[in-house]
Amino acid sequence: MPTPSIGRIVHYRLSADDAADINRRRRDFQRGPGYADRTGYIGHVGNEALEGALAPAVIVRAFDDPDTVNLHVLLDGNDTFWATSRREGTDVGQWTWPVREE
Repeated sequence: MPTPSIGRIVHYRLSADDAADINRRRRDFQRGPGYADRTGYIGHVGNEALEGALAPAVIVRAFDDPDTVNLHVLLDGNDTFWATSRREGTDVGQWTWPVREE
């Protein structure tokens, strides 16, 4: 497998805590005054985040331990999720290299 480095695209599987945090931020924006008044305030908007959902992510920091990275997870909406100190693996809350299709 390749060595993790800044800018590489990987896949990240959302945990229940990740999904709850993302959905809370999106609900808070929808309930706030900026959403209804259309003041130009940019908030968190998108489809519901679910535990186990797979999303593309960009490595924004690689550590000495090659299995641990910080990620900006690209969500199905206008926002991202910063996943810090995440390890490589196939479980929720972990990242993996994309499978190359031939």
